[in-house]
Amino acid sequence: MNEIDWKPKAVRQLEKIKDRITRQKIYLETQSLIDFPDCQGVKKLTNHEYSYRLRVGDFRVFFEFDGNVHIISIEEVKKHDDRTY
Repeated sequence: MNEIDWKPKAVRQLEKIKDRITRQKIYLETQSLIDFPDCQGVKKLTNHEYSYRLRVGDFRVFFEFDGNVHIISIEEVKKHDDRTY
């Protein structure tokens, strides 16, 4: 079992998400990282500032792993809409 360490930046980003259900979903999905590397939705990144990412809906949770999980950043991914070709 790993410990999950939330960096202050990630906590602020999580608190800024307006939809309460989305916030809860992101928080619950990050709790699955306790079993890292045996968890789903995680990808090891290459040529990126962070080592790993967890996909949760339209959001990406970026983190590092050194025996413990360090959640660094939460970013929203802009998806294509009806106006894009």
